[in-house]
Parts: sequence; structure tokens; C-alpha cells
Amino acid sequence: MLESKVIHEKKQGTALMKNIDGPVHKKVYIESYGCQMNFSDSEIVASILQDIGYATTKDIKSANLILINTCSIREKAEQTVRRRLNVFRATKNKNTTIGILGCMAERLKSKFLEEEKLVDLVVGPDAYRDLPNLLKEVDGGRKAINVILSKEETYADLSPVRLDKNGITSFVSIMRGCDNMCSFCVVPFTRGRERSRKPETIVDEIQELENNGYKEVTLLGQNVDSYLWTGGGLKKNFKTLSLKEQKNSMNFAQLLELVAKKTSMRIRFSTSHPKDMTDEVLYTMARHKNICKYIHLPVQSGSSKVLKLMNRGYDREWYLNRIKSIKEIIPECGISMDIITGFCQETERDHQDTLSLMKKVKYDFGYMFKYSERPNTLAERKYEDDVPELKKSKRLKEIIDLQQKHSLENNLKYIGKVCKVLIEGYSKKSDKDLCGRNTQNTVVVFPKENAVIGSIVNVKITKCTSGTLLGQII
Repeated sequence: MLESKVIHEKKQGTALMKNIDGPVHKKVYIESYGCQMNFSDSEIVASILQDIGYATTKDIKSANLILINTCSIREKAEQTVRRRLNVFRATKNKNTTIGILGCMAERLKSKFLEEEKLVDLVVGPDAYRDLPNLLKEVDGGRKAINVILSKEETYADLSPVRLDKNGITSFVSIMRGCDNMCSFCVVPFTRGRERSRKPETIVDEIQELENNGYKEVTLLGQNVDSYLWTGGGLKKNFKTLSLKEQKNSMNFAQLLELVAKKTSMRIRFSTSHPKDMTDEVLYTMARHKNICKYIHLPVQSGSSKVLKLMNRGYDREWYLNRIKSIKEIIPECGISMDIITGFCQETERDHQDTLSLMKKVKYDFGYMFKYSERPNTLAERKYEDDVPELKKSKRLKEIIDLQQKHSLENNLKYIGKVCKVLIEGYSKKSDKDLCGRNTQNTVVVFPKENAVIGSIVNVKITKCTSGTLLGQII
């Protein structure tokens, strides 16, 4: 029996399929939630399991192993995962193993195994190589757990199994972990300290993608701007390096330069941190045509007081200075953001500061959320979650409404212009239309005509919504 390539999407997650050659002995169902790094990690997991005889399936009932790759960034994400685990337990057969991967696995650890008895297997983000041994433990009738955090870049030598939907775009992780310790965030506790990946392994993986027909790659890290290769291990402070070590090191701007020269694919990256975004990176982006002119630069709040409480490492003026540099060095750059409203001690004046910053920047789009207190973070230990839920909801609506207005204003400026668009697939609404993204990461939809998925076409924009550009191939 051979397993064919299938992609199965769910509203809040993705069950991931792949091709394998040879007989299928066991089947694994993988469902991923949260950030792009989690989806990238699922490809690592599929690669490791492939080596011990597992193929992926979209049928939960036929799976010998069910894995859910989890996110802990917000309480809602954790609630979703718990609901899915209950569904899995209700639908699995008696010989099926259920495991939890990712950030929730590291954060909640034995609670899932012993207290709630929801799963048989718990594996943290740095322990996926141990999956074969952990599965043997489960087969022997024991619960299994490994959530040890690593001091090395854990998976640099592995070739991920590509599980994306289109064979056109993919991700390459360039670093793992985070050193920033934002007071609201659990990531440093669930993914550990920053470790950068050897540049040569990054280039090799990207060139492999290009050889296999991929057209675009996104470089991934919790904070790509702090990438610094100094020979391996935990990230070091550049200023503390010897002159020889500094000479042999590589920062993110230098990595971008290297990648841009080694591939003709379009290049994106995510996510950036304002305190580490340098002009050197911006000038590198401006120099190379194959680096997309788009930056996701989370702000979180427009209030310097709130930013200090969040431990973000910059204030309002610093952030606006970074925006000024982006617009001066890359005038056509698309800019998006993350905003958290209703953080501890946020007043109406702080909220108005966020709205006024949005009016100054006029983001192309963004990701906006109410503050959700996460256990064991500095904010949970030190501050009171004192903004009422109704007030959080009201402020969030005002932020979303303003962003929709700005998105529409920005998209209207495209009308009559021509965009280069990488075709990624069919439109969600009609198989007569294709869709893709321009260099600014804005979605463009247009009639199919004779265009081929995976090609780059010129599209003249004729109309738009707040979220989509509409046009015709010329």
C-alpha cells in the first residue's frame, strides 16, 4: 500500500500529508497550531518518523499515532488544543498513541500525562530526535516524556519533509529560541535560549528547495534580527567576541546577503524585533531584487509606559524611528504589526497612544489581540491583569476598525498599478481565479486565463477590498 500526497485543512489547524516510497507500516496524523515555527517543526517530526516507518494520513481513525503540535502564546490556543485532544480520544482505536508536541508540551509537561490523562506522549520542541525511543517506551506500556531544552541548534542536519500546500513556498528555520523575556510571553520558557544555525546548512536547505521547484522561501526565527553565527551553541554578545571571532561571525544582514546571492528564489523572513532591526538589514533588502519588500515589525503597544511594562526593550520614539528608516530606505516596503490591547495597567490614554501610532504608521495589515495572561510569565507574577474584559473588547474593536480603514487606504493606492505576483494556487472563492502575493505580501486575486501556478506574472490592479487586491494579468 502506498500513501498518496494529500493536504487536509481544518479551520484552526492542519493535518499534514506527504509522499513516501515503499510499503506503509504505520500511519501518523499530525495537526499543527500557532506560529510558522510550529508548522516548520512538524516537517522535522515527519522526517524523523519517516525514518522509522511512518507515513502520514488524514484519517484519524486509521492512525497508529496522533500528534498535535501546540501553541501556548494565548489562552484561546490552549483551549482549542484541549478540545482537539478530547476529540482524538473519542475517535481513536485502542492501539493508537496520542502525543502532544511543541510549546504546550514543554509548559504543561506531566500534567497532560498524570493529572488529566489526555495523552500517552509529551515531547518538547528540542526533543523530537528522541521520538523513536519515546515511542518504544509507549509500546512497552509506559507513558513517555522528554521536554529537555537544548543549548545547540537541534535539527540543522535534518532534511525536513515538506508538508506545505502548494510546492511553491516553504520555510527554513535559521535559529531557535528567544532571549528577549517580554513580560507577557512564554516562548523563552518553552523554546529556550537563542541558538543560531550554521549558515552553510541554511544555504544548502534553500538550494535543495530551489532544485525541487520551490519559488519562495521564508527564513524563520522567533527573532531573526538577532541571528548571530559564532560557531554554535548559545548566542553570544557580539561586543564580547575577540576580533578574530567577530571577523568569522555572521549577523542577520550578512546571512540575508549570502542567501540572496545563492538563490534566485524570492526571500522573506519572520519575525523581526524592533530593538534589533538595523539599517544594515534594510540596505541589504533594498539592494537585492529577490528579497521581498515586506517587514513584519510587531509593536504590541503605542505607549512607552506599556512597552516598558512589557519589557520590550524600546519605547515609542525608537519604534517610530525604525519605521522612518524603513520608509526612507525601502519606500515601497509593506509593513505589518502585532498589537496586544488591554495589557496590565493600560489606561485609556495608553490606548489612544496605540491608535495615534497606528495613524502615523498606517500599517498594511496586522494581527491584533486582547491580552491573555500566561502562567509563570513576569506579567503573571508581578502585575495584576486589571483591564476589564469588556474594556479590552471595546479597545480591540477600535484597533481592528482603524486597521481595516488603513488597509483599505493602502490597497486603494495600488489601483492602476502593476504588481509582480507569484502564483501560489487557486482563489478560495473560485477555481476560475488564481491568487498569490506581491512583494509587499498583499494577496492578489485575478482570472486564471493561461497562467501557470508557480510562475510570476504581472497583474494590473483594477479594484480592491481591505484585504485583497483584484486585477488582470497583462
